[in-house]
Amino acid sequence: MRDLIFLPGFMLTAALWDDMRGDLGTLGALHFGDLGRDASLDAMADRILQEAPDKFVLFGFSMGGFVAQAIALKAPERVLGLGLLNTSSRPQSAQESAATLAQVALAKRTPFKGLTSRALASALHPARATDAGLLQRLQAMALSNGKEVFLRQLSTLRDGSYADLEQIKCPTLIVASDADRLRTVEESAEMAKRIPAARFEIVADCGHMTPLEQPQVLFQIIESWLSASGL
Repeated sequence: MRDLIFLPGFMLTAALWDDMRGDLGTLGALHFGDLGRDASLDAMADRILQEAPDKFVLFGFSMGGFVAQAIALKAPERVLGLGLLNTSSRPQSAQESAATLAQVALAKRTPFKGLTSRALASALHPARATDAGLLQRLQAMALSNGKEVFLRQLSTLRDGSYADLEQIKCPTLIVASDADRLRTVEESAEMAKRIPAARFEIVADCGHMTPLEQPQVLFQIIESWLSASGL
């Protein structure tokens, strides 16, 4: 049975995959990486490799996609296939880095009460931005991570891109969503052009949180890709 590793995004947990777990379990043995214990993408990648099976298919969502790229480059002999979901390989701009530093400074001196309503809403399709159920699930994951994880993960965002994408030789699935307001279709298309064995899929009627907004569609894409890739 194949081993499948899933990495969450910023301030998310393994609960990100809850709506897909039953279906994903038909595809192999599931492993869910924890990105809350380290303060750099490089350290996150090293920890996942330390705890992972010998060989595996790796899926990284959003921030987890940056970690997944780093893992594929660090240990290409272990990564049989790579899924990059609603993510990017672009380094953070100077303006984004400055905003992050300001956010870190503010977070250090104030109690953590979860993510702002604006941040939560921006992660969803505009038509779902007031969906109380989805918003509550996102906030619950953020609160379960807490302030220390928030500060660590904010710091990792300044690391920029680890990816020399042309060196990724394994079968690679790249998924974007048409209404993603956090990671654009163009960012995914850039990765698809640079990775030699890439398959590029766009999920319709979906914001950033594809595993929560369109779990069945995403599962079908993953299932089809695994089969077509012979993984």
